[in-house]
This record gives sequence, C-alpha cells and structure tokens, in this order.
Amino acid sequence: MAKDKDNGLGDGRRSGGVLPVSEDRRAFLKSGALLAGASAAGGLGIATAHAGSVKVPESNLSMGREIPAKIYGMPSKYEAHVTRNRTDVFVNKQNWSDWSMTPLQHQLGIVTPNGLFYERHHAGIPDINPDDHTLAVHGMVKQPLKFSMSDLMRYPAVSKFYFMECSGNGLTDWKAVKSTTVQQTHGLLSCAQWTGVPLSWLLDEAGLADGAKWVLLEGADGSAHARSVPIDKCMDDTLIVWGMNGEMLRPENGYPLRALIPGWEGNVSVKWLRRIKVGDKPWHLRSETARYTDPMPDGKWRQFSMVMECKSVITRPSGGMKIPGPGRVEIEGFAWSGNGKITAVDVTVDGGKTWREARLEEPVIDKCLTRFRYSWDWDGGPAEIASRAVDSSGYVQPTVADIDKVRAIVGFVQHHNAVFPWSVASSGEVANAIA
Repeated sequence: MAKDKDNGLGDGRRSGGVLPVSEDRRAFLKSGALLAGASAAGGLGIATAHAGSVKVPESNLSMGREIPAKIYGMPSKYEAHVTRNRTDVFVNKQNWSDWSMTPLQHQLGIVTPNGLFYERHHAGIPDINPDDHTLAVHGMVKQPLKFSMSDLMRYPAVSKFYFMECSGNGLTDWKAVKSTTVQQTHGLLSCAQWTGVPLSWLLDEAGLADGAKWVLLEGADGSAHARSVPIDKCMDDTLIVWGMNGEMLRPENGYPLRALIPGWEGNVSVKWLRRIKVGDKPWHLRSETARYTDPMPDGKWRQFSMVMECKSVITRPSGGMKIPGPGRVEIEGFAWSGNGKITAVDVTVDGGKTWREARLEEPVIDKCLTRFRYSWDWDGGPAEIASRAVDSSGYVQPTVADIDKVRAIVGFVQHHNAVFPWSVASSGEVANAIA
C-alpha cells in the first residue's frame, strides 16, 4: 500500500524564515488602529469601545417566545446564511451523486454542527429503519456474526474526536482559480465527536482466520458503495459508530450505522454500513481502480493512498470577506493531519517570503482539527496570506510545486494538501490567490 508521506519535501524541515511571535493581547486591544464597527456581514476587526449612554433594547421591554413542551432546537433566524452548500464548480444535473460543503468561514470551534457536516453521496440518501438494520461480519473469520442495532448498542461505547475530509477536497483549485470562498475550496472537511465501538472488538469476537489481511466495508445505499481496508487499520483505531456530536447519526451521515476510519479519506468511512467481509487481499473495486486513485508522473495510477496528509487553511479572513481598514487583524484557521497531531502552524503575510509561528488553540488532538490564530498588523497595502502546518511525524505541508515533483497534477486529481493563499487588496477585499 503506497503511502507517499513526504510529497517531495526531503527531510521535512521548515524553511523560509520561520520566527516565533509573542502574544501581546494588551497591545492588541489598546492599538489605536483597531477597527470600529466591523460589520457582521463580512467586515473583520475589533470594534473600539467608547463611553456613553446605553439604550435599553426592545428585547428588555417584552416577553420572549413561549417555551414549547417538545422541540428540536434550531439556529437563530439571523444565522440563516450559515448553510451547507453544494459545489458551484462541478454542477451536476442530478442530485444523487454530489457534494455539499461545510461553511468553514463560519465555524467557531473545532466541532462541526451536525446540520453543517459536509456530505458526499454516490446514490442519494437512503431512509433506513434502525429496527430492521443489521450488520454482518463474515468471510475469513472463525465465527460469522450478525448484529442488530440493539445488539451493537449493548457494547460499552467509546467517544472520540476526529476530523473527516473527502479526498476531493480542493480538487478544483490546483493551479487556477475556480472557487471563491473557503467553503468551496476546502469545505469537504468537518470534525465531530463520534460514538460507537472499536471494529477490533467485533473482529476479535468473530475471530480472524489465518491469512486475514483486508476487510471489505459495504454500505446499504443504492450504489452499495464499498471499500477495501487493511486489517492493521481495522484493528488499530477504526470505529463502528452510531453517534455523532451527542446524538444519533443523521441520515446524510450514515444513519443508523457507519464506519469511521480516523485520518483517512472520507469515502472509506462507509455510511449505512451493512456488511464487513474479511479477506486475504483487497477487492479492487471500481472505487479503488477507476476512482479514488492518484495519477503519477510515470503514467501509472497509485491505489490505496488513503491517508489525508498534513494540511491547513486560513478561514478568516478568506475569500469573499473584506477587511474594513488598516490595523490589527486576527488571522484564524484550521490545521489537521491523518498522521498524528499538529505541532506547529506558520503564517505568511507576504506571499511566503517570511513566515511567523501562529498560536495553536487547545485542545490539540490526534487526527482532529486544530485551530490556529495569528495577530497581524495590516498596513493597508496589498498582501498575500497563507498558512503552513507541521505534524507530529515531522511532515511539513507542501506547496503545489512540491507535489508537482512527485505527482501528476492532471485531470480529476485528489489529495490536494498544498499551502493555499488568499490575496488581500488595498480595498480590504480577500480573494483566492491560486496562480
């Protein structure tokens, strides 16, 4: 199984003038150049406080809405613009095999709300009654097993935080501008707390036969989407989950049951899971030959490159936003790695000529989104901003040029983990800066 851990970065050392930056919040808040009245519609900055009278708001003068006896809570009507959106680059004439993307520019912490978690489907969203759903474990096992949902939920559950990313995240914007917002460039990325049981428990109960090396995971959707997964990964940290962020999975995220394979491309975390078959070799399905493979410079295609390499992106300020004027700007973003924890994130504001170390916000968790921040004193001139992450294996997020040395970036190319730039115009307008 090819892993391609370094993408042509050699010894993995950071270069380009990396310098740590101290955090001085008092200076940030006292800065005379702070921006007043940043608009909620997209302006960025810190409003300056002024003494004066405070008007009593209308909400203080009347009763609010009655509290219903039973309801599933919904966001405020003033947050109606925060939605999961289909891609605006690859526009399909049908809605069964498509993507819907997370609005990363509006995500405040590392956990993505269930209603905004990105989607990828191959044959629409099935409506499965959990009382009728079963999971079979068979193949090269000593004792084939079949579980109902109630059987599975009798196991002592575990809950873990992990990111999930589609291998096609960023595939439209390798060398030319196709997308405008971070939702469209990187929105096939989300993070949740997952609840279920380790797959190793079920395989141990079934008993692996000698020579067992691979597992087939198959879903109950109309495409019967399936993937081959090495037995070592199944016995390591793979989960069979029914819960997501404190509630049962949503139908679009695999209700009532799915696989969760931490740090690997999202399509292997098969949704609506109905069957686990153990074998001695991969199945070489269409999703492992014609799809989800990588073109290489020698004309061959790489299979089973399933780890999502170290990556980061600035989410604020990002495409479609506007900085209202010169002064302090809080640069924010996410970093993640399928190979471990994020250990550092560097930020550039001059197109990569120099780099400064950003602050990582706790918690920093293995194979989970990590939030980073950097305080930037913008002088009002044109700028190009970007981030570059480093993970606990020593791997450094590459540039497109780095990847171009070891991969063939042609056609429908996936696994885009390169440094991604945003341009800032003198007007404050922020835009996709892919050259």
